[in-house]
Amino acid sequence: MKKTYRVIVLLILYAFRSNASDRPTVIVYGGTPGGISAAVAAARQGAKVILIEQTRHVGGMNTSGIGTAETEHMIEETISGIPLEVYTRIGKAYGMNKPAFYFESHVAEKIFVAMLTEQHISVVYGAFVHIVNKRGGAIQSITLTNGKRISGDTFIDATYEGDLMARAGVSYTFGRESKMQYGESLAGIRLLDKAIDVSPYDDNGNLLPGFAAAKNLINGEASKRIINYNFRLMMSTNTDKVPFPPPSHYDANRFLTLRRLLAKHPDTKLADIIDLYSWNYPPGKFEANNKQNSVISLGLFGGNTSYPDAGYEKRKQIFQDHKDWTLGLLYFLRHDQSVPKQLLDEANRYGLAPDEFKDNHNFPYYLYIREARRMIGSYVQTQKDIFEETAKNDAIALGSHFVDCHHVQKVAISKTQYINEGRIWVKVDKPYELAYRIITPKRNDCTNLLVPVCVSASHVGFCSIRVEVTWMQLGQAAGIAAAMAAKNKQPVQEVNTRKLQEILKHEGVLFNRDEKQWISNDKQ
Repeated sequence: MKKTYRVIVLLILYAFRSNASDRPTVIVYGGTPGGISAAVAAARQGAKVILIEQTRHVGGMNTSGIGTAETEHMIEETISGIPLEVYTRIGKAYGMNKPAFYFESHVAEKIFVAMLTEQHISVVYGAFVHIVNKRGGAIQSITLTNGKRISGDTFIDATYEGDLMARAGVSYTFGRESKMQYGESLAGIRLLDKAIDVSPYDDNGNLLPGFAAAKNLINGEASKRIINYNFRLMMSTNTDKVPFPPPSHYDANRFLTLRRLLAKHPDTKLADIIDLYSWNYPPGKFEANNKQNSVISLGLFGGNTSYPDAGYEKRKQIFQDHKDWTLGLLYFLRHDQSVPKQLLDEANRYGLAPDEFKDNHNFPYYLYIREARRMIGSYVQTQKDIFEETAKNDAIALGSHFVDCHHVQKVAISKTQYINEGRIWVKVDKPYELAYRIITPKRNDCTNLLVPVCVSASHVGFCSIRVEVTWMQLGQAAGIAAAMAAKNKQPVQEVNTRKLQEILKHEGVLFNRDEKQWISNDKQ
């Protein structure tokens, strides 16, 4: 009897080990919200998942200052699947019986970590991809900057930069296409905004740093310059606020245009320079953002031009330059003699929120990379896919956010005026379907990689996709598809999209724009 029992136990253990070893392995590179969604979705399909995050914290921009699901500028009812689960869990953390579409970064991080822990997902922190090892068009393993070599069956690049994608030899681009390339009326250079009456030249008649000359810039032409970046600071006016640290490198001359503005408009308020969102934050707590079409704000125009293809050391320098710009602007507003007393007093009311980014001196972990590389994959999402050809046979998610591009560059149009160039802000009235093909590379490029963040899209197409909630929805589909491809030992391009859609539907994901009546997106 004892012998029989021992044999049964051994058989069970053997079967368990056999099944465990047969589990497909999915490697997710990038702990952004899209990467977390992909990792959780793949694990729920039975895959072993390893998540590699480049900082010390998961959550990307949702744990680095962006505390909104963007429902002000998209159709709220399109949010489904894992994103809706995330917001519902955040709501419960606040004692609500409904989703919380506005939230604090430290609360979002707790939810993300809990979801990863529940699925037993291994997380590697503080590592970047160094070498991609491929064989026959498929990634076999990646070697990280910490020396670790990680193998997997399928891979997902969910970073904002697309470094795994690029190192795997996948086709990509960055910048802005011309109107002609894809027939997009919103594409290319956009010298359309109202001129700003501040001189873009120094006292010697030289163009100030960060400004471009208007000559050779033509509306609708292509440009390699990209949407500006900034930090989403969490600020406070409460008594426990943390004083702003001084910048590592401060140059008051960087803010010459602001000095000129204040001389002409001494009644300028802080809200004319920096956007401060109170959302549903506790009293006295604010999320800061770049102010559109202001003379000067948190966005460092031209400071990110080389970022998409830069190496890791160069990106550190760009990160630090943006940090110095941010802290330098705040230092100027609180100390420079040219600042009117009313504005100086207002700026000195603020400091950093003490309950955010505690192990980083209350400064965000991530620079807001609004757009970097974009894959050129099996299908390129463009303007027509948002407004005209909105249905897709291989739909995996719905998009509905405004086509939104912050300004790209400051262009001198005379000795006394300049224009902030590149802004797009166009409402999307009804949802459009996002195709599985926009997250799959061309088969000749790579057969076991999915890219749900740096998706295959034109600049215009990307400007509606580039919000965390949409990336999370694409990430969920990528995670399921990666598990399917690994289990069936097939290229990601051969995943049965009908079966994928069945699983997505079972998981509560909306991907059919005709499935229900939508409330028009008329919020401004």
